[in-house]
Amino acid sequence: MSARLPAAERRQQLLDVALEVFSREGFHQTSMNDIAEAAGVTKPVLYQHFGSKRDLFGELLREVGDRMRVEIGKATAGAAGPREQVVEGMRAYFHWVDRHRAGFDILFAGETRRDPEFLKEAGRVERDMAATVGSLIVVDGLDTERQRLLGQAIVGMAEAVCRYWIASGKDLPVDELAEQVAELAWKGLRGLRPAS
Repeated sequence: MSARLPAAERRQQLLDVALEVFSREGFHQTSMNDIAEAAGVTKPVLYQHFGSKRDLFGELLREVGDRMRVEIGKATAGAAGPREQVVEGMRAYFHWVDRHRAGFDILFAGETRRDPEFLKEAGRVERDMAATVGSLIVVDGLDTERQRLLGQAIVGMAEAVCRYWIASGKDLPVDELAEQVAELAWKGLRGLRPAS
């Protein structure tokens, strides 16, 4: 049995443990008992914080998405100019994925994509990221909707590269990979012209 923690710390501990268990076992194969056991608490303690396994997983998706957005937002906010925003944003994203494989897995993996409720939450994370990236794309005559669309393209590109990188099992230098993808995105952005 683990030590008694304040409610907020216990909740965070349960989320952290659930992230690892869900990532390893999958949503459907994981029971609340599995999570309670891995966290060293009883099931009633787990249910004090989360009403159901779905509630827990939904909360986990929101928290992981928020953590990722905050980290990338900090990196781009401190950038000196547009090119640096692209480079620093990609670097922050790829480093986040490298350090948080379990988080990337539950946000963008199969089970989340097959469940309408979870897909909606993952989609919100992607849309928020795309809107943030899109707002950084400044081209005369480019409207907000087109900025969001192009932001979605960049987010999708980075996500697809990470999926391949993880699935391939290759141990690639994270900074090098991030800089190559950033260069690809930047060269594409530099060629943008408003629609006529």
